[in-house]
Amino acid sequence: MLTSIKGANGVFSLPETEHFLNSIYCSTLKAKSTSKTDINIVIHDKQINQNANLGFSIKSQLGGDSTLLNAGKTTNFIFDIVDVQLSSNQIEQINQIDSRSKIKDRILEIQKLGGTLILSDLEQSIFKNNLILIDSCLPKILSEILLTFFTSNLSSISSLCEFITHINPLNFDTQFSHQFYEYKIKRFLTDVALGMMPSKVWTGKYDATGGYLIVKENGDVLCYHIYNKNQFEDYLFENTKLDTASSSRHDFGQIFAANGKLCFKLNLQVRFK
Repeated sequence: MLTSIKGANGVFSLPETEHFLNSIYCSTLKAKSTSKTDINIVIHDKQINQNANLGFSIKSQLGGDSTLLNAGKTTNFIFDIVDVQLSSNQIEQINQIDSRSKIKDRILEIQKLGGTLILSDLEQSIFKNNLILIDSCLPKILSEILLTFFTSNLSSISSLCEFITHINPLNFDTQFSHQFYEYKIKRFLTDVALGMMPSKVWTGKYDATGGYLIVKENGDVLCYHIYNKNQFEDYLFENTKLDTASSSRHDFGQIFAANGKLCFKLNLQVRFK
């Protein structure tokens, strides 16, 4: 199967696996989009002499970069444009910028004219409340990370977090070197990985109760178990990045007017790197 996957392009069939799949009553290889669990495994814990049925999410490095947090209108952040008055002609010219990095270039043009982007709200209240449930500072922290991503060459979660830790936009008391931003972002990544979805009310209960199974390019399978919480969090923190989704599909990246103010949306999408 591994050899066939590596040698194929796009969707393909593999008849020699049909007998095995039928023998384990597997009719589909894809879990429901509403679930983080791809496979359930019964694990025997020798220390307490008990079995546990645990759900694991599977991420493969054989194909393209898999997503941790899928993009959608649900993950849009709305910013107010302040400190500048833009004419209708200026707004039209900025919105018509169509370069390879058009979102970044539009923001830079706003900033050149003296404008500043300040977080106003999230487009979807469920996602906003999910973030607040995890940590009340998360909407603001993620908005700062988004702005940094779209106005710099940084993309990895670790480098973005390091940058905002340095500038400290929330003015945390850092005299004792507390890692406020890193801790809160790791908590966010863990909850997303194990259950939190933007469009569903998050109760804090994990769906993927076991952890992650990572299929490496050479076919080896790594297990990051939430028993080893620190190792699992470090893996997510060091191996994820922000990515730019389709701005037309998810309706972001243009200046628009709302409630007498000029606004600009940015979209949050997190991928494995």
